[in-house]
Amino acid sequence: MVRVPFGKTPTTERKNGKAEAGATKRSATTARRRPGGGLARAKAGGRGSGASDSGDRRSGPTGFVRVLVMLVAFAGMVAFAVVLARLTLEPSVASEDLIHSNLRPGDSIRNYLEQPAFQDTVKQIGGNILLGLPFGLLLPVLLPKTRGLIRVALTTAVVMVLVELAQGSLVRGRAFDIDDVILNTTGALIGYLLLGRRLGRAVHPRRHHWWHRWTDGPART
Repeated sequence: MVRVPFGKTPTTERKNGKAEAGATKRSATTARRRPGGGLARAKAGGRGSGASDSGDRRSGPTGFVRVLVMLVAFAGMVAFAVVLARLTLEPSVASEDLIHSNLRPGDSIRNYLEQPAFQDTVKQIGGNILLGLPFGLLLPVLLPKTRGLIRVALTTAVVMVLVELAQGSLVRGRAFDIDDVILNTTGALIGYLLLGRRLGRAVHPRRHHWWHRWTDGPART
């Protein structure tokens, strides 16, 4: 007959082992659920790294580079203003009897398309579109508040309307043409979509406002 020490029966030992295993599982579960646990710390670390990555992506050029780019853009705008003045505000006595004001959108464009020489059509339509390209390229760099399709279009339209009014009232052999304003504005929008939008964002990064917490998605690695 085998003697079993008092108080330490096999059944008791099995019960104690199960109790210890259950306690270990409960402590591990509590540590995972606890806000300061490893899982919470890992999530917090992930959010912190994502925020820092997002901040790095939003960081723009240094102050010196920004000023240099804006000076170059300003010089380009001045040169463009000189070219614009020479093309639009110089008298044209030879065409004085041929020109007329146009306040109906589409009339001049239709006349350009009906010209027998395709070269003249390209010169009239393409030239007016090219004349508006610098607005879309330079405005977002010089004036950050003009970024956006609507703002670029409105700014270009206002400037070109003033130019056309000066042509029609002050310059001999020139007339106001609403279609020129439309074509110039189209050129500005093309320039903005091609390059001006990227230039504006590169020189003037978007500021981080409080509502971006919900509008900005998580940083991707």
